[in-house]
Amino acid sequence: MSAPQKQTLSFVALISLVVGSMIGSGIFALPAAFARTTGGVGAMIAWLIAGTGMLMLALVFQNLSMRRPDLDSGIYAYAKAGFGDYAGFVSAAGYWIGCCLADVACLVLIKATIGQFVPAFGDGTTALAILSASLLLWGVHFLILRGIREAAAINTIATIAKLVPIATFLFVAALGMKRDVFAANLWGGEPASLSSIAGQVRATMLVTVFVFVGIEGASVYSRYARRREDVGLATVLGFLGVLCLLVMVTMFSYGVLLRPDLAALATPSMTGVMEAVVGPWGKVFVSVGLLISVLGNYLSWSLLAAEVLHSAARDNTMPSVLAKENARGVPAAALWLTNGLIQLFLLVTWFAEYAFILALKMTSAMTLVPYLLVAAYGFKLAWHGPDEESRRRSALVFGAIATVYAASMLVFGGTKYLLLSALLYAPGTILFVMSRREQRHASVFRRGEAVLFAILALAAVVALFSLATGRLVI
Repeated sequence: MSAPQKQTLSFVALISLVVGSMIGSGIFALPAAFARTTGGVGAMIAWLIAGTGMLMLALVFQNLSMRRPDLDSGIYAYAKAGFGDYAGFVSAAGYWIGCCLADVACLVLIKATIGQFVPAFGDGTTALAILSASLLLWGVHFLILRGIREAAAINTIATIAKLVPIATFLFVAALGMKRDVFAANLWGGEPASLSSIAGQVRATMLVTVFVFVGIEGASVYSRYARRREDVGLATVLGFLGVLCLLVMVTMFSYGVLLRPDLAALATPSMTGVMEAVVGPWGKVFVSVGLLISVLGNYLSWSLLAAEVLHSAARDNTMPSVLAKENARGVPAAALWLTNGLIQLFLLVTWFAEYAFILALKMTSAMTLVPYLLVAAYGFKLAWHGPDEESRRRSALVFGAIATVYAASMLVFGGTKYLLLSALLYAPGTILFVMSRREQRHASVFRRGEAVLFAILALAAVVALFSLATGRLVI
């Protein structure tokens, strides 16, 4: 058998991975997702907090890509280098599962969009919707098996294509904005007060996390970059571009429909806003754009999920079988396990009352832990680093703010999603155990690691008990 082909990604392809990973199902659901919890002022505060926190995280990724060029698998490798084997595993597993859940959100939204025209697809969780989503899942699976570079090229084309309907929506929404409607939506229909705005912002924060997930796309694929210095710059530029789009989509929508009407829009709500301005053709136009966008986003997540699992296996943190590649250099074993898990999650959506929102918030909860570990490692490295004083000071600030932001988002997200996350982390640890046994380690966990696993296991038991007694509803 010939050696796997060496494949590289250009600067444009790296930016496309960042933008393509972030722009997907979330941006098309923003108008109603924000309107259900906050008005214009709360939305701006939420974007300011989220934008600042995620910019700091982007700068941490940029700094780490320069400080530690030897770590070529990004989000997972940084956690392991900073806090040990099990922390690295938790980061890899959490990010991998988060990617799988993001793909589920994409599939549900695709079918829900079709459901606006074909009632049999309903909200994306009917029998026909799940069956067709499964066919799409395995179709993309075999596409990726043909090669990473080929899949990345398709992702670049999809990223460009998805920007056209979004740009059209922004142009139309800007023309259709009404000053009196925007003014009525400023305070969310509640008396202007610090407490009401604080509550609105808090309820919105997990939504903002979801639409930024994917910021690490270039870092995860750093081993494919033609030039190492492209990785950090692609991350920052991709983030800033997407942030501008997200803020404009949210704020322009507040000028088209009153908040109760926005909140009542079916998913994807961007189609309803477009229809309100230009009529039925706008709904069709955005729906087509959404399908292109989310398909590209789905492909990005599939690539990222398999790559993280494969990288962890290459570094002896996952079972060695997951490190196997096919003749085209694709992590085939990791891809099979990834799509198997997505298929399982798809079946679970049958029982979820609001499958898209659940997948959205669970994706945020699962990826916040890896983000927290990366930010903390950036701070730790700057604290002990030998850099010149000005560079060290800026790295400390970036790391500190990003760490506080990620930790705060985990708290603001609520107990429900932390418990459900533990329900995935704890049994997933069997992969770590298998890896340690393969390497014939005398013990699976170090002392601190055993404590962390015990906490996860206890939280998982509480989650199971809560689900069984009806205190926790998915």
